[in-house]
Amino acid sequence: MSRPRRRGRDIHGVLLLDKPQGLSSNDALQKVKRCYNANRAGHTGALDPLATGMLPICLGEATKFSQFLLDSDKRYRVIARLGQRTDTSDADGQVVQERPVNVTREQLDAALDTFRGNIQQVPSMYSALKYQGKKLYEYARQGIEVPREARSITVYELTFIRWEGDELELEIHCSKGTYIRTITDDLGELLGCGAHVIYLRRLQVAKYPIERMVTLEQLSALLEQAQAEGIAPGELLDPLLMPMDSPVENFPEVNLLPAVAGYVKQGQPVQAAGAPAHGMVRITEGDEHKFIGVGEIADDGRVAPKRLVVEHFD
Repeated sequence: MSRPRRRGRDIHGVLLLDKPQGLSSNDALQKVKRCYNANRAGHTGALDPLATGMLPICLGEATKFSQFLLDSDKRYRVIARLGQRTDTSDADGQVVQERPVNVTREQLDAALDTFRGNIQQVPSMYSALKYQGKKLYEYARQGIEVPREARSITVYELTFIRWEGDELELEIHCSKGTYIRTITDDLGELLGCGAHVIYLRRLQVAKYPIERMVTLEQLSALLEQAQAEGIAPGELLDPLLMPMDSPVENFPEVNLLPAVAGYVKQGQPVQAAGAPAHGMVRITEGDEHKFIGVGEIADDGRVAPKRLVVEHFD
C-alpha cells in the first residue's frame, strides 16, 4: 500500500508575524499555516491575546529548531496602569484592588532599579507553565492557587519612556522565561499602588530584524494578488521567510566534507577540524555550506548530531 500523501506544501523557513491584538498565538499560527498551505507549523513563545508584535512562526523543517528561539532574549514595550491591580496582571483580568498613586519620580527610579540585572521571579498563576501536568492558568480559572518556585531571569535593560497620569511606559530587554505582566505587578506592589499591563508589544526576538515583520493583512493581500495574477501563492509568500537555520544562526558553524556529512546524516558522531571545545554547533555541508542540522560537541571532541534536516519527503 502506498503511504497517504501529506496535506499541504513542504515549505521550510521562519515567518516573523506581527501578531495583532485580541488573537491567541495558536489562532495566529493556524492562519499563517493556511496562508502558506504548509504541512507543518509551530510558533516560538506564545504571546497573550492582549499582546502584539513579533511572533516567529516556524514552517516545515524549521519547527525542529524552534526550541532555540524559546531560549533567546526578547525585547518588549509595555504600558502599565498604576493604581489598579488585576487578577491576571493585565487589562483582560478583573480589578481586585484600587489604591491611590502617591509615588515620586525618585521612588519610581529606585523601584525600577531593583528589577535590573539578575533577579528572581515567581511566575504568575495566569501563565502556561505546568504544575503536575496541568497549565497554571487552568488552575487559576478554577480559583486554585498552586505553589510556584522563583526562577532566575535577567533584565538586561529596563528603560523609562514616559509617565503621564496613571500610565507608565517602559522598554524591557530580558532573558527567556521573563513575564512582563509579573514585573509590572511586582513593580506596582513595590510602589504600594498596584499596577497592571494595558499594552504590551514584543519588539524583537533574538536578533531577528524588526523590519522583516509582516501582518496577517499583508499575507491576505499577497494571496489575493497571486490569485488575480494567476500565479502560485508561494511565489509571493515564500520570499518573506527567514532561512530555516535562522533560529540557530548564532551557533558556531562546523562545515563538513560531503563524505563526512554522510555519516552525520546517519546519526553518527564525527571528528571535525576547527570544531569548538564544547556546546551546540550548526552543521553545514560542502563548499555551499548547506545546512543539515545542529549537533553537540561530545566529551571526546566529536560532533554528535542532535536534530537533522530531512532532505527527502514522501
